[in-house]
Amino acid sequence: MEKSFEKSQLKQWELFRATNYFTLMWPSFLLLKLHGLFPYKIIITRFVLSKIGYSMTRIIVILYILLLGFILYHVNISTALAYDSVPGTLQGHSYLLLGWLLAIFYYSYYNKRMNLLDNIAKVSSKIPSRLFSHLSKIIHTKDLIGFLFLMAQSPNIFSSNPLLIANKFLILYTTLIVYFMDMLYMNCVLIIGACFEDINEKLIKLKFNIDRDEPHMLRRIYHVEHNSVIVTDVQLIMKEHNEISDLVNELNHTFSLQLITTVIMTFAEITFSLYFYILEMVGAKEINLEKQLWYSYFITSVTYYAVKLTTMVWACERSKSRAMETGIVVHQIMNNTVDREIIEELQLFSLQLLHRDNRFIARGLAIDALLLTSIVGGITTYLLILIQFLVSSNSCATEVTKIPNSTTAPLQYTTIK
Repeated sequence: MEKSFEKSQLKQWELFRATNYFTLMWPSFLLLKLHGLFPYKIIITRFVLSKIGYSMTRIIVILYILLLGFILYHVNISTALAYDSVPGTLQGHSYLLLGWLLAIFYYSYYNKRMNLLDNIAKVSSKIPSRLFSHLSKIIHTKDLIGFLFLMAQSPNIFSSNPLLIANKFLILYTTLIVYFMDMLYMNCVLIIGACFEDINEKLIKLKFNIDRDEPHMLRRIYHVEHNSVIVTDVQLIMKEHNEISDLVNELNHTFSLQLITTVIMTFAEITFSLYFYILEMVGAKEINLEKQLWYSYFITSVTYYAVKLTTMVWACERSKSRAMETGIVVHQIMNNTVDREIIEELQLFSLQLLHRDNRFIARGLAIDALLLTSIVGGITTYLLILIQFLVSSNSCATEVTKIPNSTTAPLQYTTIK
């Protein structure tokens, strides 16, 4: 009879001491399940769609959309939650609508996500436990700090106005949905990077064996026996590398729309938060802080989104560098061996590396360090545009106040000569 992972292996799970894929990802899966975002159950080493979990996810998405419509009604029609300025209105609507898109994407891609998690579990089963132990210190720390930071903002939900409570609850849940989805993506990227790291370690060990046994390769019997073993090892490594590269492509297709929406949301939130912070510094108030979820709104909001995006880019850069190291090690082995058969096999491996683009891309948007520089430049540009509109609107208002009233100011005529 099949045993579920929750019952059979939960007792073996320890924080920061993961030994396999499931113990490594268990905190992420638990947080997703508690918030109705994990409609799967784990049977031994496979992910299976849970009817109860899927129904719960569908109900939560429907309730989320209904609450979103309720809040938008009171913002735009009844104006009970109307924003104080045009920038505030743009910020609020963009955040809620992008959160709604993310919820739809998460619900729509549940089947692809299950297949991806299942394939990662199969491929990562070949990784030694020490790599999982090292990853657990990074992943568990990152996930817990981010979750506790967001939950620390939850007391700010309570207010004397029930509509404000509903609005802040919707904002908090939207923020949690975005964080959990980004957290799952970063964890998958780091695990794929660990798979590439395992490939590199196997190649380095193979290079050491070839360098050590190269003087004996002139012996014909030893050459035939040892050469076949090395060629077999290279073929197995090539097969593993091909499977990991397929995982990268599957990951890009599964999370592409989510990543684009997350990047847009991060860009918008940092831009508007910095704009409102500048207004507060000069004494102008165009946003009601009582409607905001965050404590110390501007600093905490900008810090959270900046750190989250930087961590996401770091995870992608880390895994991409592991993938690029594979080609370097392969060519080092080719330069250090004289065996023709091994060289030919390594050349095939090198050709495979050229045809596999192991970058983390979302519909053409590369998640790398260049993205950070582009976002910083874009934020600076739009901040200047918003400030110019503010200055021009203030100058226009000043000119209007200087125009004399037509009932009090006499008309003056001039004679044209």
